[in-house]
Amino acid sequence: MYQKLDNLEKRCEKLNELMSQPEVISNQEDFQRYAKEYADISKIAGKYGELKRVLGQIKDDQELLEEEESDIKELARAELEELEEKKSYLEDELKRLLTPKDTEDTKNALLEIRAGTGGEEASLFAADLFRMYSKYCEKQSWKTEVLSEHVRGAGGFKEIIVSIEGKNVFSKMKFESGTHRVQRIPTTEASGRIHTSAVTVAILPEAEEIDVEINENDLKIDVYRSSGPGGQSVNTTDSAVRITHVPTGIVVTCQDEKSQHKNKAKAMKILRARILDELKRNQQAERSEQRKVQVGTGDRSERIRTYNFPQGRMTDHRINLTLYKLEAVMEGELEEIIEKLTEVYESEKLKTAEDNDTKTFSSLLAPKK
Repeated sequence: MYQKLDNLEKRCEKLNELMSQPEVISNQEDFQRYAKEYADISKIAGKYGELKRVLGQIKDDQELLEEEESDIKELARAELEELEEKKSYLEDELKRLLTPKDTEDTKNALLEIRAGTGGEEASLFAADLFRMYSKYCEKQSWKTEVLSEHVRGAGGFKEIIVSIEGKNVFSKMKFESGTHRVQRIPTTEASGRIHTSAVTVAILPEAEEIDVEINENDLKIDVYRSSGPGGQSVNTTDSAVRITHVPTGIVVTCQDEKSQHKNKAKAMKILRARILDELKRNQQAERSEQRKVQVGTGDRSERIRTYNFPQGRMTDHRINLTLYKLEAVMEGELEEIIEKLTEVYESEKLKTAEDNDTKTFSSLLAPKK
C-alpha cells in the first residue's frame, strides 16, 4: 500500500512534466491520454501528500511534548488533537479512493422491466416504471431507445427492454435491479380495495463484442412474421427474429422493426448483455463472499422497493429509506434514492476491503526502519 501510494505520487509528478512538453501538447491523442490518467490519480496523490504533511506535523508536536517548557506543551497538545482528527479523515478518504472501482460503472446499460404478479395492474405499473425511468434518464441527459416491447391491455407492458446511453449510466442504475412492489387501488376496482402487484426490473451492463465472444455456431436463429396484439399482422415479411444461444439456453426475440437486419442487431445487443450477466452471476456464486455487499447484488427475486400510493410513500427495503413524496419519485426524482444507495454500497465495499486487510493503514504508511 505504501509503495503504491508512493508510486502514484511519482507518476503524478511525471505526468505533470509530460503534459508541459511541447511535443505532447501538439499531439492531442497523447495529451488526452496523459490528462485522463492524471485526472484519475491526482486526487489520490494530493490527499497522500496532505496526509504526509499532517504526519510530519504530528511528529513535530510529539517531540515538543518531550520538552520541559509547559506553554509549548499545552499548545502542542491542543494542536495534536486537531491533527489526529485530520489524519483519521485523510486515512478514510484514501481508503475510499484506493478501493477498486467497479469496472462496469462507466458502461451503458439495458433496462428490462417485466410485469409480475398482479395481472393487468402489474402491466400498468410496468408502464409507470418505464415512464419514471425515462424521466430520470431525461434529467441525466441520457439517450434511451426501446429495443423490444410486449404490450398488454390498455397502455400496459408485459415486458419492455430499453437501451440507455450516457455518462456513467450503469454506476447509477445498477441498484434498480430487483422486485418493485406497488400498493394502490386499480382503476378497474369498483369497491375501492387496495391491490398489491409486483414488477421485476433488471439492469444489465451493455456488453461489447470484445466483452463476450459468441460463436456463430452456438446460435440458432429463427425468422418469422411479426404480429401485433390479437394476432394482427404488423407486416407481410419475415422480419421478426428469435435467437437462441444454445450453450446457455438464453432466448431473445425482437420484432419491433420492419427490417429483419435491424431486429437481429437489437436482439444480438440484448443477447450479449444477458450472456455477460449470466457469466457475472456465475462468478459471484463461486465467490460467495462478494454477496456481503448486499446493495449491489442485483438479485431480481429480492423485493427491493414498495410504492404505496394511498399513503404517498416509497420505501427502499435494503437501506430502510422511506420518502413521503411518491408523486415526485414517479416523475423521475430518483437522485436522493440513488445517492443513498451508492453511499451505503461504497461504505460496505470499503468495510469488506478493510476486513481483508489485517494491517492498520497508519502502520502501512509508517516509514520503514
